[in-house]
Amino acid sequence: MGMWDTAAMRDAAGTGTRALVLGGGGVAGIAWEIGLLARLAARGTDVAADADLVVGTSAGACVGALVAGESGYDALIAAQRLPAGQTRERVPEFDLNLMMEIFGLMTTVQEDPAAARRQIGALATAAATVTEAERREIIASRLPSEEWPARSLVVTTVDARTGERVIFDRSSPLSLVDAVAASCAVPGIWPPVTIGGQQYIDGGIYSVTNTDLAEGHHRIIVLCPVAMGPGAPDAARGESTAPGDGPLTIAADAESLAAFGPNLLDPASRGAALDAGMRQADEVAVVVQSYWTGAATPAGDQPGPPINRS
Repeated sequence: MGMWDTAAMRDAAGTGTRALVLGGGGVAGIAWEIGLLARLAARGTDVAADADLVVGTSAGACVGALVAGESGYDALIAAQRLPAGQTRERVPEFDLNLMMEIFGLMTTVQEDPAAARRQIGALATAAATVTEAERREIIASRLPSEEWPARSLVVTTVDARTGERVIFDRSSPLSLVDAVAASCAVPGIWPPVTIGGQQYIDGGIYSVTNTDLAEGHHRIIVLCPVAMGPGAPDAARGESTAPGDGPLTIAADAESLAAFGPNLLDPASRGAALDAGMRQADEVAVVVQSYWTGAATPAGDQPGPPINRS
């Protein structure tokens, strides 16, 4: 159920095709990605509208569902600026010791990553959280519809029992809300999502970006709010490489990370994170446009950290 034909998509992707990969990062990451994409669009490069494929993981699944649909950026920005008390968002309560155990399993190099993910799944299933129904209401409040957009969107999750990555798209027999809720089910904080008798957790447990799902596309832009967990790109660690033919990764810089604050899941962080994304978009706009359109980067407009072309 919900298996996505990666090989077929890679075969279909060819010269001139473009993909947008949206990584995880809590509600702060959602706001940052929306701010960055909105400002890039205002400056003439609407990456989301031009993408032939959108890959969304965790926070990126929510943003992907929004930008692949019919919502305009003005409405998305306005929603991020609403005071938290006027939304269904809430600051979750969690067991710090449990989260440290889960974080250790995520960030420590494992001989058997799938076994580590199964451990995380077991911890997530046993954790005390809000109900699935309450969490679903929160996710539904972020999205304009339960229907999948017509454009190509894939949402990543992890099977809590097997530890394997599972991909959902519009061919999957579930609503968009349930797919996004599963991708955003941070273990130990939010409940696993039950779909067809199986329980699913955050797609970021497999990879914070899942960029491999976009392989085969001519241009790939990756937004990475937070370098945490498996699959975090080098750029998110503050490294920069010489331009090449690989994906262009835009990671939250130090100023953006400061704007996120200490709790990425606190809805009070959204306004500052949104503004940080807009500010960072202004700094990377020339590089993004030249990469996305295939044009040469003008002399003197070379990318600096934290952009990575790898």
